[in-house]
Amino acid sequence: MRLGIDIGGTKTAAVAVGENGELSDQVRMPTGFGAEAVVETALRTVERMSHLAGVEPDAFRSIGIGIPGSVDSATGRVTHAVNLGLEGLDLGPRLADRLGVDVRVENDVKAAALGAHHLLGVADGIRAHSMAYLNLGTGLAAGIVLDGHLLRGRRGVAGEIGHIPVDPAGELCACGQRGCLETIASGSALAALWPGSGRHPAVDLFDRADAGDPAAVQVRDRFLTGVASAVRLLALTTDVDDIVIGGGLAGLGDRLLAGTRRVLDDWAADSAFLASLDLPRRVQVIPRGFPAAAVGAALIGEDSEVPAWQRS
Repeated sequence: MRLGIDIGGTKTAAVAVGENGELSDQVRMPTGFGAEAVVETALRTVERMSHLAGVEPDAFRSIGIGIPGSVDSATGRVTHAVNLGLEGLDLGPRLADRLGVDVRVENDVKAAALGAHHLLGVADGIRAHSMAYLNLGTGLAAGIVLDGHLLRGRRGVAGEIGHIPVDPAGELCACGQRGCLETIASGSALAALWPGSGRHPAVDLFDRADAGDPAAVQVRDRFLTGVASAVRLLALTTDVDDIVIGGGLAGLGDRLLAGTRRVLDDWAADSAFLASLDLPRRVQVIPRGFPAAAVGAALIGEDSEVPAWQRS
């Protein structure tokens, strides 16, 4: 079995993947804050999964970790994860030393892309040749799977499309640029544009827009235009078979998918070039409950070379 652990800002989820691709029950627990707490969270998760599986930790063929922030997948080092209080943590080596088993570490969005590619292939009975996973959470980023392998790029930033400026006169982004895609199509963008509802901002926004509130319709349509822009950008730069929307905002489900497709259809009506790309058909929202990040973490051992810190 391969064990995958998705370490999030508030909760950690884990799943084991068997030889035939079958999934174990998921384990969830709170995530600690700070380097030592994150390490202990991972160790407790492995202990819990080992107990459920009835095996020792070193019986797992590999252990993969998906974690937010900047990750050097070759060394297992997390260099920057603000939401977890991490600024330089050799997570892979530390866990491997404690557990006696190979531990790989990957950015959580990239891990989710690999997991979505696997899970959707199993569900559909086919495996897409290539796929982009568009993560709409607090921020916006993408993971790209080509020929079954993650595209990481030379510095590991492949897919960071949230920091592509699309409006020179737009809002200042946390990255220091102005008018980035993330300032239009993300959870943080919606919270800023639709504050103070006392509910989940995205759900409240879409409910009010559906009820005909003009202000809500305006904000919703601006957001959907941003999501459609991200889909178009991924299609034009990677030309993948499918673009799958995941992350917290994917919980909007059919309303998010239908709205994004509507914008793409409107653009296609004015552009024979875009119409030829059939973007509405190529975009989908990941089904609720798919443990994409944890499954992807379990699979990263197949997608990676031996970590540099484990080479003889």
